[in-house]
Amino acid sequence: MSMEIERKFLVAAMPDLSGAKKAVVRQGYLTAPDDSTELRLRQKNDVYFLTLKGGGDVARVEREAEITGEQFATFWPETAGRRVEKERYTGALPDGHTFELDVFLGDLAPLRLVEIEFASEAEALDYTPPDWFGADVSRDKRYKNKTLAIDGIPA
Repeated sequence: MSMEIERKFLVAAMPDLSGAKKAVVRQGYLTAPDDSTELRLRQKNDVYFLTLKGGGDVARVEREAEITGEQFATFWPETAGRRVEKERYTGALPDGHTFELDVFLGDLAPLRLVEIEFASEAEALDYTPPDWFGADVSRDKRYKNKTLAIDGIPA
């Protein structure tokens, strides 16, 4: 079983992204809003994925498979009303961790979130984020991408 262990934060101040890799991402959700399991389509630049994510906050099951652009296009219309568009910047932190900073586009602008993945829940819970990270929203379901896609930016 593949587990995703991560923490998610609001971004208090934009870091220097000159060394980060940028990807344009659009993703849509096939599952109903109240399903605890998410089934997501994602296009990241010119690569397409189908991803299943289980319930949970810091740690949850994640399974992902690359699919063709044709397969993506077949199911994409079913995600209407449950979509997110963003620019994702991936870079290295001085402590050796990798960050993924999402700058949301469209109706979710100017929201910015940053995530860090960990090898264990203990490591995730002990982590002290850098100063440019803002509030920890790891356990706040309003900041899950699926919820953002359906409900928009939290009030």
